[in-house]
Amino acid sequence: MKTLITTLFFVFAININAQQIDYNTNKGFVAEGYDVTEYFNNKAVKGDSKFTATHNNVKYKFATKANLEKFNSNPKKFMPQYGGYCSYAVATKADKVDIDPETFEINNGKLYLFYNSWGTNTHKKWKEEGAEKLKPKADVNWAKIKLKN
Repeated sequence: MKTLITTLFFVFAININAQQIDYNTNKGFVAEGYDVTEYFNNKAVKGDSKFTATHNNVKYKFATKANLEKFNSNPKKFMPQYGGYCSYAVATKADKVDIDPETFEINNGKLYLFYNSWGTNTHKKWKEEGAEKLKPKADVNWAKIKLKN
């Protein structure tokens, strides 16, 4: 009986590890091909196909070779929160919603992306309702929805 329980535990653990986080790769790249390192310079800059990297099985584009190297030296620092989906939608609806790559925020050294279209700017709502209130909700919701279906 003990062996059966141990075996089931390991099968379950391996299965969880095999599942991958669902990253928003609209247009084939995280952040729709915008350079995630440039957000930390408070700029939304499109990446160049000459400078790409793959991390966690998803692709990123960069504006320059230097930015590519910066990312490769510490990818976790530059990865957007919530798989690159709209932070506000993850917080308020536990939903994976595409983003406008030019609508972003750097908060406590982390990149948050937002939806901004059809008269709805979720970054504005995020700020009005308070990131300190919404972020914990987004963290809990993301833990529930982050795996690929």
